Amino acid sequence: MRGGAGGVASVTVPEAPRRLRPGDTVALVAPAGPVDPVRLERGGAVLEELGLRVVHGASVRAREGYLAGPDAARAADLQEAWCDPEVAAVICARGGYGTTRLLGLLDWDAMAAAGPKILLGSSDITALHRAFADRLGLATLFGPMPACATISDPGGPEPVTFAHLRQALFEGGTPAPITGDRVVVPGRAEGRLTGGNLALLAALCGTPYAMRGEGRIVLLEDVTEEPYRIDRMVTQLLQAGCLDGAAGIVLGSWVDCGDPLPVLAERLAPLGVPVLAGLPVGHGSPQLSMWLETNVAIVTESCSVAGAIRDSDAAT
Repeated sequence: MRGGAGGVASVTVPEAPRRLRPGDTVALVAPAGPVDPVRLERGGAVLEELGLRVVHGASVRAREGYLAGPDAARAADLQEAWCDPEVAAVICARGGYGTTRLLGLLDWDAMAAAGPKILLGSSDITALHRAFADRLGLATLFGPMPACATISDPGGPEPVTFAHLRQALFEGGTPAPITGDRVVVPGRAEGRLTGGNLALLAALCGTPYAMRGEGRIVLLEDVTEEPYRIDRMVTQLLQAGCLDGAAGIVLGSWVDCGDPLPVLAERLAPLGVPVLAGLPVGHGSPQLSMWLETNVAIVTESCSVAGAIRDSDAAT
């Protein structure tokens, strides 16, 4: 595979992939941490119940310490699934750690030539969302993963999570606006959605895949981070210029993070743009889905974010 350490192409208008139809093939891959095989099977069965044909990357059940197998094997699974013309969506089984290690191992030219399709994942998969936006110019879906609790718990998928994911994934679906629980800074704003997991966005500072917030609505969320660490990572984004010119901020879930809202408000309110908090996006339950690199609108009167990929935007 060819390394991706060179300059990142500038893409002004992201391409929206065709959404799924019953009968489509989806590939499950593990770009980050090792996958619980029982949860993998349960999550795959949930996707099959939606009428999808599920295939697995060759290394999706591998384990090498805190990684789902060697870097080269994880990268090969991802690239082979993406370049397979029969595959309509590449779905990451879980997060954890390790996705950033793959970015220099992928043949971006080959993946661009494969054409647009859906990438679904969250948490550590934020690294792929950023890279796919910059290198492939694609809208991608930030949402729940099949080997994680909201989809693969023994009692079945969490209903609100599952319904929202289905609306986001399939043609004809219209995901409902996502409502938060607090307005930090009032106002209205529109722009393309970017961002994801705060720790990953901070880790990408200084790399070709660093987030650029100018004119964007920026999503931030995290899990098991103390408020002082959240302060440090947001400060890093601010000092790196990643939030310069942002049109608005939406704050997702902060599971097991104590109470980070005071420090988030302190660091983000001076930007002078609308800020919403408490969106059920990122971790925890329910876990709703958001299409990155698509246009959204913040409406603080209803404490909501509206916007979705449209079938008319999708590639045919």
